Amino acid sequence: MRTCVWLIMLLPLSCVQAQESLFYHDGDPLGTQVQTLPRIPGEYLANANGCAQVDWQQALTLADVTDIALCHNPQTSEVWASARVQAAQLGVAKSAYLPSVTDTVSSNMGVLSPESATRGNPNLNIANSLVASYLLYDFGNRKANVESARQLLLAAGATQSSTVQAVLLNTIVAYYQVQANMAALTAAQQAERAAEESFKAANARYQAGVATPADKLQAQTAYAQLTLQRITIEGTLRVANGSLVNLMGLPANLNVTLASSSNEVPPGIVDDVATLIEQAGQRRPDLLASEAQVRAAEASIAASQAASKPTISLGLANNLQDGSQYAANSATTLGVTVSIPLFAGYAPTYRIRAAEATADLRLAQRDRLRLQISLDVWSAYQNLRTALQSVTASNTLLASAEQSYRVAFGRYTAGVGNIIDTLNAQSALATARQQTIQARLNANIARATLAQAIGVLDHAMIQSLPGAKTPGQ
Repeated sequence: MRTCVWLIMLLPLSCVQAQESLFYHDGDPLGTQVQTLPRIPGEYLANANGCAQVDWQQALTLADVTDIALCHNPQTSEVWASARVQAAQLGVAKSAYLPSVTDTVSSNMGVLSPESATRGNPNLNIANSLVASYLLYDFGNRKANVESARQLLLAAGATQSSTVQAVLLNTIVAYYQVQANMAALTAAQQAERAAEESFKAANARYQAGVATPADKLQAQTAYAQLTLQRITIEGTLRVANGSLVNLMGLPANLNVTLASSSNEVPPGIVDDVATLIEQAGQRRPDLLASEAQVRAAEASIAASQAASKPTISLGLANNLQDGSQYAANSATTLGVTVSIPLFAGYAPTYRIRAAEATADLRLAQRDRLRLQISLDVWSAYQNLRTALQSVTASNTLLASAEQSYRVAFGRYTAGVGNIIDTLNAQSALATARQQTIQARLNANIARATLAQAIGVLDHAMIQSLPGAKTPGQ
């Protein structure tokens, strides 16, 4: 009983870590490349040898963060496993081209009553049946099944690339959100210090009797509001950090250090939108996956049609019987079998109809995706144009707001201005700083989104984004 319990406990482990045996092979004898499928396609990682050890003591750049996300985010493992499943299904389809061999051994014990003078009692009988069969011709059923499985494997590989690009985009967005919140916190701290100076100036003038209590209270209120805003941004930054770490496949409470970003603006758009949409039609991995699914569905139609036609098989059998009840004998037969399906309740008809409808469905899904891709590229293109123009406008606004605040604060401290003008200029400056940060964030995200919409969001493209390298490299 104890042995049985141990076997039950070890059964799941043996299923996960199955070793080669007489009954199955743990390699890839049919060349499906199931064992060599990359967990992450090479064009998406900086290290050509795969996932490298992370030095957590170093500040992480955008390229480091995206590499870690690809190596540790469970989504990449999921699509990799799905691709390996489909590769194994290709092997199952290819195995139909090989013969099958089955050996059946049976034994029985008999007791004769009354006893026989010529046979032992009890008597033991053994029989062995060895049967080999090979499908000679099936009107293309096996070929269609192999083609369908091969196309589905191509679709799984393209889906893997699509998921990798989605993980990259989400990680890039989260990275820039953290950088933007860091910049926003710095701006909030600057605004808070400016409000403190205004409050101190108003308080000094009030103490000197040249300002009213209202000036002091207004400056104090503005100071408190900016302190509250700084506290809120600190909380937002912590949440953004957790989201980024989570996308990297790590616990959200893990602290990571990011390299300082130069807060650059991505380059402008070189190609026109029509060229980008055409490029997306050739590069988008989800569209390539959809095209492969269409071809797989078309192959399934041929397989369903061939499955309803006759098959020709070659069979070889050897039967051996030996025992005390029977005289030992052996018989070997070789023959050809023609199987002709005459009537199956119209099931083949509906299987073919289902396969044809599935092909139509895949075609419609492909066409819908092609339209969606054109919209994705168009939207991302326009968003990037708007974001780049917003960066230029926000820089002008920030320069004007800084000059206005310096003038207003100087006039107030000199005793020729009022607190309202000073606080208004101070608020306008804080708003301009936040708008500049948001404009640069939108531009960086829009650039990465456009690359993902086209299907070119890989390691080489990431290297062109701000923050991908340590400043000075």
